[in-house]
Amino acid sequence: MSRHLFLKSKKPARTVVSTKKRSSAMSAREAELINAESSLGRTLFGPIPAGHRREFFNHKRNVWIWHESWHDQAGRPHTTTIRYEVRPSGVFKRIGRGKYQQITGHELDNFRHATHAYLRLIKQKLYN
Repeated sequence: MSRHLFLKSKKPARTVVSTKKRSSAMSAREAELINAESSLGRTLFGPIPAGHRREFFNHKRNVWIWHESWHDQAGRPHTTTIRYEVRPSGVFKRIGRGKYQQITGHELDNFRHATHAYLRLIKQKLYN
């Protein structure tokens, strides 16, 4: 059985985070499941460009993570991490260490579609 929160929608984003970076309260099995889920989640948004690393997974009951890292043509590393929190008052995102901002409209629809597709995929491939 999946450990995820299903989002309500009116109608109808891993070479993974190591257990060293995770809370010590997280079991090795839970870290393995997140890694397996992320390896599926990264496929939802099309091909990953050469040299990029992409992660998309449900971190906690109400927290989703999108992470992408790459090196530019000059070899400089770049990283983008977006944390989405599903709250009773809406869905909020934080880019990097920035402030949380509520998402609405098309962005919210895209988030819902992505999370629903993710949940269907992991249910089919991991928890069937």
